Amino acid sequence: MSTTPAPLPFPEYHLRGELVTDEPSFYTQLGRVLDAPDGYYGKNLDALADCLRGGFGPEPPFTLVWHESMASARVLTRRVSGGESGDRSYFDAILDVLRQGGVTVKLR
Repeated sequence: MSTTPAPLPFPEYHLRGELVTDEPSFYTQLGRVLDAPDGYYGKNLDALADCLRGGFGPEPPFTLVWHESMASARVLTRRVSGGESGDRSYFDAILDVLRQGGVTVKLR
């Protein structure tokens, strides 16, 4: 009798929000924790969305646990327009791009 192996859980990555001091440092930290090629996993929202589509490191689905996320939210405050989402902070825009790209984000 053969048994079907249990499905593997999605990979989980941990981002340290206290190391995010501005937009460039967010992308640096994200590329580092995802072990992306040359540490690159985007440098702006459009590039992040491109990376999520594949070829630049882990592809969704995966989980990003964002520790000290409110520390990041306090520095990623630049306002960006977002079509249906309207005007929002850069932090919220990042969350939207990640979630739309298939990433489960857990804010801690």
